[in-house]
Amino acid sequence: MFGSSQMKGANAYAKVGIETGVIAASPHKLIVMLFDGAIVSIGNAIQHLSANEIAAKGKSISKAISIIDNGLRASLDKKAGGDIAVSLDALYEYMSTRLILANLNNDENLLIEVQNLLKDLRSSWEAIAPDASSATEVPVINTDALAPRSNKFLEA
Repeated sequence: MFGSSQMKGANAYAKVGIETGVIAASPHKLIVMLFDGAIVSIGNAIQHLSANEIAAKGKSISKAISIIDNGLRASLDKKAGGDIAVSLDALYEYMSTRLILANLNNDENLLIEVQNLLKDLRSSWEAIAPDASSATEVPVINTDALAPRSNKFLEA
């Protein structure tokens, strides 16, 4: 009885923490968070596969595919990124295909393959992180608090 309500509370608290992290994150950090989400989802799929929880395995794999296709792949700018962006797009497509095959065939090795690829990419992405200490401080601009504001969103 208590475990269920405590888990719901803990999940709600974790969700708020994640949402706050996303709001405060730089575009670079958002990509790291996408890598982390996909890696964790594949790890969950491996655990579900080992426990023969097929529906949960499929849900975790679907989440990983969604993160790869709708997060990582969608954030690529092929014009600005050139050959690197095109290569990453092909790699993300490969990963999604491998995850579909892993789901269909209950193949843990394919899950591990994609998880390792994501870990390698995450490490590379972290290595090129902008140095926060060299960033210039954003100046405070005094504006009318009641004036309409433009809807400018960050691009990842």
